[in-house]
Amino acid sequence: MSQPLVAFNQLSVAFNGEQGRVRAVQQVSFELHAGQTLGVVGESGCGKSVTALAMMGLLPQPLAQIDGGEIHFAGQDLLKLRPQQMADLRGNRLAMIFQEPMSALNPVLTIGEQLVEPLIRHRGATPKAAWREATALITEVGLARAEQLMASYPHQLSGGMLQRIMIAMAISCRPALLIADEPTTALDVTVQAQILALLREQAQRHNMAMMLITHDLGVIAQMADRLVVMYAGRIVEQGATREVLANPQHPYTQGLMASRPVAGQRRRRLYSIPGQVPDLARLPDHCAFADRCSQVSARCRDGIPPLYGHAQRQSACFLNAGGRIHVG
Repeated sequence: MSQPLVAFNQLSVAFNGEQGRVRAVQQVSFELHAGQTLGVVGESGCGKSVTALAMMGLLPQPLAQIDGGEIHFAGQDLLKLRPQQMADLRGNRLAMIFQEPMSALNPVLTIGEQLVEPLIRHRGATPKAAWREATALITEVGLARAEQLMASYPHQLSGGMLQRIMIAMAISCRPALLIADEPTTALDVTVQAQILALLREQAQRHNMAMMLITHDLGVIAQMADRLVVMYAGRIVEQGATREVLANPQHPYTQGLMASRPVAGQRRRRLYSIPGQVPDLARLPDHCAFADRCSQVSARCRDGIPPLYGHAQRQSACFLNAGGRIHVG
């Protein structure tokens, strides 16, 4: 197999806050190849977005601190780059779509002014050429009246239109990797389907790798080639999406699957995983899921389970200790 475009190796990130040191991401390792879509799923606060922000060099400073690990992109460790080098990559070969397009766009600049900026900054386009290309991008992402939209301000557009503008901005420099952080949050079902179809079409057209962050397993099943499941800052399961969804090995993944509504089945109440997500500032020194797990045993409180299995299929549960331990 070819070298991965992206390789996270034992990444750990912590935040220093009023409640103490919060271990937001711990020893996260995974790979992503060109043209591949990786889904990252888990409850709010599990470390999904922090992982993405670490890669983009956008962790809030000085609150955030990278405790260890590496993030390799196209053969270089991003954590060793100078700020100017990261700025040259960000918005160019690395692009990100944020959860809230209204807050990600500048309210006092027109859509056109914001779309031409990366084309001028990273591609060296003249203002006239950048304006022409940005107008074409608006049409490419399925919006009509491109010239009118170029002169519009963010507050004049709907949520779905803004999300398409964010996609146009993200793909303007034809990035090798697009990170989409909850790209369909707060959109209705019809618009959500359109946005996902647009992302898939753009990824295929440009052989673009995509890291799709969401809490929606339905979106993951539809979009992702591979799946990473995170809980309390750690990866608890990863593998090919079809395999993980068809045969989840970690009790947390099993709980997520059981909590999904199933077409054709009528249940009085949907299943929910009992208990609460642990406080990241007071994580136990054993499996963080133990207090919520229906299959917990004494061994689960003896230490933190490693990822068992092989590079293509892993689960951090002592129930799967029969497999060999994969060292990241």
